[in-house]
Amino acid sequence: METPVTSRYVVVFDTSDTTVLSDIAPSLLEADGFSTKLYFPRLGIAVVEGRPVGFQTLAAHASERKVPMSLLPETRYYAIGTDSYQDTDNATWGLQAVAAVDSPWTGAGVRMAVLDTGFDAQHPDFAGRTITTASFIDGEGPEDGHGHGTHCIGTACGPRSRANGRGYGIAPGVEIYSGKVLGTDGSGTDSTILSGIDWALQHGCQIISMSLGADVREVHPPYVAAGKRALELGSIIIAAAGNNAARSQGNPGFVGAPANSPYVMAVGAVDSQLQVADFSARAVGGEGGEVDVAGPGVDVYSSWISPGLYRSISGTSMATPHVSGLAALTVEATGKRGQELWDQLITQVRPLSHDPADVGAGLCQAPAAASPTEDVPVVPRRGLEEPAGQSAPLPTTPQSWIVTVDPDHDDDLDQVCQKLESIGAVVTRRMSTLGMIHIQTAARIDKDQLTSIDGVSAVDSDVTHKVNPPEAEVQ
Repeated sequence: METPVTSRYVVVFDTSDTTVLSDIAPSLLEADGFSTKLYFPRLGIAVVEGRPVGFQTLAAHASERKVPMSLLPETRYYAIGTDSYQDTDNATWGLQAVAAVDSPWTGAGVRMAVLDTGFDAQHPDFAGRTITTASFIDGEGPEDGHGHGTHCIGTACGPRSRANGRGYGIAPGVEIYSGKVLGTDGSGTDSTILSGIDWALQHGCQIISMSLGADVREVHPPYVAAGKRALELGSIIIAAAGNNAARSQGNPGFVGAPANSPYVMAVGAVDSQLQVADFSARAVGGEGGEVDVAGPGVDVYSSWISPGLYRSISGTSMATPHVSGLAALTVEATGKRGQELWDQLITQVRPLSHDPADVGAGLCQAPAAASPTEDVPVVPRRGLEEPAGQSAPLPTTPQSWIVTVDPDHDDDLDQVCQKLESIGAVVTRRMSTLGMIHIQTAARIDKDQLTSIDGVSAVDSDVTHKVNPPEAEVQ
């Protein structure tokens, strides 16, 4: 036997006649089979449940008695500003908060590079996946000896559902490119990171995710050039804003390199109640240094290296792969890349009631179920102009440099290398896609000598970057 379909409605008797409210209204409800358990005579309002035909009969009888009455479907309400999520048996709180749990998009056909401490390619949750790995750390292979990289790849690219545990991955259909740019000790330099970016661009990765950084306030020029070049080639670099804040102690921190480049999307972190994480860096004034968007970054459950396989940790490092995974879903859903992808991610955020200096445009969200057909309005991205010089020396080793080649000499990279070698520089890495060269020099060779070489556009000190240390771990 078919079960009758019932609905809950709010019935409003819009009159001040006390006889109608106390006697006629409840009698009408009872006569048509509706309970008066939730009838409030002082308000003249009832909440009742019944079949559609019953409500039609009730409306007709009220009209016959000339009793003013209206019907409204019962509405569900939520507490404003106190959104809260928690891990379930099926999905992490982060997947729920960014609306990825039921997304029809998986990132299929999209290539994502995660530049970090490597990846445990033998992790059972990634069996059968398309994974390309490379190491840019001298003396270390592409495997993850730290855990941070495997955790970030899990959040961005891992399984969204699992037979024997909660799902934790935003974009389970992407092609994974794991570039080891940080060693087992969790650190790397500009040369390793820029080599990873160059490698990712050579492989056509639409998204480059970097959960790493250096506590340097000044915009570091190599990442201005690299971020800009990536956008021109149809890719986007997404990086962690940094964990140098201690908000509970009055220290808001600042967005460090490389996220403070105006051409790199900086990601701040929120907790499961959508409050700004205590450790999440705040935007600083001036060119660069803004937080662009926010992502889930506190007690984030994801994959880990063997034998543990899974771990929950915190940091803007955890927020970043959430946004990177959402970028992959957006590429699949809309076909947008580069600058258009940046703008689309900004427009599809969930606004938060926090200062944009802390969360940017808001909490990044999965794209709608259907591809949008209308043009997405262009939202101005932060600083499009080149930063006006360095205000303070960067804390780096002066004998190690990143050389940016003038665009007119991009095809003459070998000749520029030869000129650098002719004055005693040792070329250690050539990043042809970025138009950059990493060199080491003796102390007697200074920056002015290097910049005077024909074909050299800029020379910058090589900065050391590290895994953004998690604010807390939950085993």
